[in-house]
Amino acid sequence: MTTFWELDEDILFPSSDGKPMAENTEQYRWIVIIKENLEILFAADDNVFIAGDLLWYPVRSQLISPTAPDVMVVFGRPKGKRRSYRQWNEENISSQVVFEILSYSNNTDEMNRKLLFYNTYGVEEYYIYDPESYQLDGWLRQDENLQKLWQMDSWVSPRLGIRFETGQGELIIYRPDGQRFLTSLELEQRAVKAELLLEQERQRAKQERQRAEQLAAYLRSIGVDPDNLPK
Repeated sequence: MTTFWELDEDILFPSSDGKPMAENTEQYRWIVIIKENLEILFAADDNVFIAGDLLWYPVRSQLISPTAPDVMVVFGRPKGKRRSYRQWNEENISSQVVFEILSYSNNTDEMNRKLLFYNTYGVEEYYIYDPESYQLDGWLRQDENLQKLWQMDSWVSPRLGIRFETGQGELIIYRPDGQRFLTSLELEQRAVKAELLLEQERQRAKQERQRAEQLAAYLRSIGVDPDNLPK
């Protein structure tokens, strides 16, 4: 006889909650900026899993509703495809860092429920950003609970090493190497510029080789061996 837990987990723990990933362009823009720049930052570490709007099931129970952080970072779990984050299939490792980007529909009760969820299930760092007011709030786990951070300007994430700057209006995030988090367009523009500079360097090197070959050919034409010239 098939037991309850032998049923297909995709049925018991679906991969969608029916809610949209984002409700407006600014919310979506910030989800993408944070998620994709973190992917770049940890690209060389195969054991850092990063996801956007992925349902997180902390326990194997239908009595506990999952939540879908706008961005979640899990250290100690491999990159790869997932329908949802079912913690019991992930060596019971919880997400250590979570980001939420506020939208108009987020109310106080909902955000309090999220804070309780993240506090209960082991999140170490929790950040909420409001792209309309430019307000950044943060919590850090201390003494077994998430404690509010009261100074966010120039705050450096202990886990991620990124720095938040809030004093110039819109949030600016810096990588540990000092480079700013960029939009997809800015990343593309930077890549195009880098390729252009590389191509210019190739052309310069090619021209120098051609001039050297022309000079060597001229010296040989007048009976001088260019290989025997004094260094």
